[in-house]
Amino acid sequence: MVSRSAGSIPLEVASDGAGIAGGTRNSTTGALGETCYRAGVSPEDTRAPRRIHVSAAVITDAAGRLLVVRKTGTTAFMQPGGKPEPGETPGETLSRELAEEIGVRVEPRDLRPLGAYTAAAANEPGFVVVADVFAADIGTQHPHPAAEIAELRWVTRADAADLEIAPLAREYFLADRPVR
Repeated sequence: MVSRSAGSIPLEVASDGAGIAGGTRNSTTGALGETCYRAGVSPEDTRAPRRIHVSAAVITDAAGRLLVVRKTGTTAFMQPGGKPEPGETPGETLSRELAEEIGVRVEPRDLRPLGAYTAAAANEPGFVVVADVFAADIGTQHPHPAAEIAELRWVTRADAADLEIAPLAREYFLADRPVR
């Protein structure tokens, strides 16, 4: 599997113990292998940021807008998805999360893997998100907020300029040349 960091540069997948350095690209400076402190880790804190593993969806509509959601009690919009339950594959996790969070059904076999991406966590300072990202075609289904989702929006890159968007979505899927 390909691991990606800011700038969509393919990198080898680092082991969980590798931390953010040595296999990532600093999204602020663009330097390879440097620690990125954007997630609230001060330069004096030499510990590697902790990782949150998730599965996330790239869902677009006919106009090319990206579906983003905002969880209750948070301010940042992000891609739908979430953390795995014990024994779940990344595709099974995403299939379950899409049904729970936005009321759409997509079978794991129908998800198209886009790779693994790493970015600063939107709501947890000092953490990075390591996301298995999939393109999900929801057909004629109409997503709606459910479970912990307070709001959903279809956004373009221009719309995102006026919203707080999680680093994962902003850096990769709402970028000048988004990954699809």
